[in-house]
Amino acid sequence: MRSSRLLAASLAGVAVSGLVLSTAVPALATASGSATASATAPAWSASSNPANGRTLTLPAPQGRYATGESTFRLVDDERADPWVPNQPYRELMISVFYPAVHTAGKPFTNQYPAAAAAAIGASLDDGNSLPTGLVNWAATKTHSVRNAAMAPGRFPVVLYSPGAGDPRDSNVTLVENLASQGYVVVTIDHTGEAPATEFPDGHVVGNGPLLAAFNQVGNDQAAATVLLTKVMDVRLADTQLVLNRLSSLPHRLTAGMNLTDIGMFGHSAGGFEAAETMYNDPRVKAGVNLDGTMEFTENADGTHLSQVALHGLKQPLLLMGSTGRYPSSIHVEPSWASFWQHQKGWKADITLNDSQHQSFTDAEPLLAQLADRIPASTLAYDNGTVDPAKAVAADRALVDSFFERFLKGCDDHLLDGRGASQYPITFVK
Repeated sequence: MRSSRLLAASLAGVAVSGLVLSTAVPALATASGSATASATAPAWSASSNPANGRTLTLPAPQGRYATGESTFRLVDDERADPWVPNQPYRELMISVFYPAVHTAGKPFTNQYPAAAAAAIGASLDDGNSLPTGLVNWAATKTHSVRNAAMAPGRFPVVLYSPGAGDPRDSNVTLVENLASQGYVVVTIDHTGEAPATEFPDGHVVGNGPLLAAFNQVGNDQAAATVLLTKVMDVRLADTQLVLNRLSSLPHRLTAGMNLTDIGMFGHSAGGFEAAETMYNDPRVKAGVNLDGTMEFTENADGTHLSQVALHGLKQPLLLMGSTGRYPSSIHVEPSWASFWQHQKGWKADITLNDSQHQSFTDAEPLLAQLADRIPASTLAYDNGTVDPAKAVAADRALVDSFFERFLKGCDDHLLDGRGASQYPITFVK
């Protein structure tokens, strides 16, 4: 997946920097039943995702708990959908991963909903042409059981937001592991951005209107900033909806949710979103930004910084950056540098060595399983040259350590450097 520092992927060959959307997807039915056309024909389609394609495996979570997963549709009747034409309400899908009991012998959930798997699989193609039909994206399983009984206890809640153009299920590796460590993790699909969002009644919403909007922007940098700002405003409103509805989820979940200790993390635009949410909402006490710029420009030059970059936070924020095509650190990323200067709360900047933008997502462990079938250059384009198992271990250890420290008060001092030599990371000073 070709990616910039703010958002993921490519927009049918048109990169509108800070924000670039996933490869165009086939026409998909919207909530009203009309077709949402993509900007161009995709490299992938349902026919190039056969059931006999290779099945990829997500790494197993390492915590003490088994995990469960439940999915929900949320509706905001007071907000018209900004990306679905003529829809007077905003609808989202969320997944809730949580510590569970009694899951032995029960089937695990699919990573992606069946009807959306082909389009979502397309978002994992970076344009370097994976062999047609190589992967059956609909077959990947999580390690969680649908609606399993929740483990006894009360657990902190952590929200996860994906990069723009990515589905909520694109980081099960980190999300599921965090749940196994004793957290309730809520993943958010930003409808109209992801290649496909599937709802309980079977209708699927694609990202055609947003792709078309980016095509219209072209090289108009002022227009690009306006559109990027709109995308983030929509995401922030989506996150507020989720935060406001947490207490309305079924009692079987809310009984085990500690809503006084809420954190948030995200990849790319999702990391930016986590930081901006914390700036606007004190309910979110701690956050992690996985390789997301915090400004609204085609090139990260510091000319259109966000509020969080300009003013910092009182809450702790961990920055985790890559070293590849779009390196992120406080020394090269203007929005990170500004944030660092103004941050009042705890802060750290940690680089995953020899990595690319997607090294913080499921692309790292999944695409590595195709090393025998795709060119090394294609794999390095997405994942960098970092050892995949070590990258996953580092990502998990840092995210787990951060939330343990700031939501549970249990500090293993990894974020101070203790034991860091076992991971391919660099603490940026």
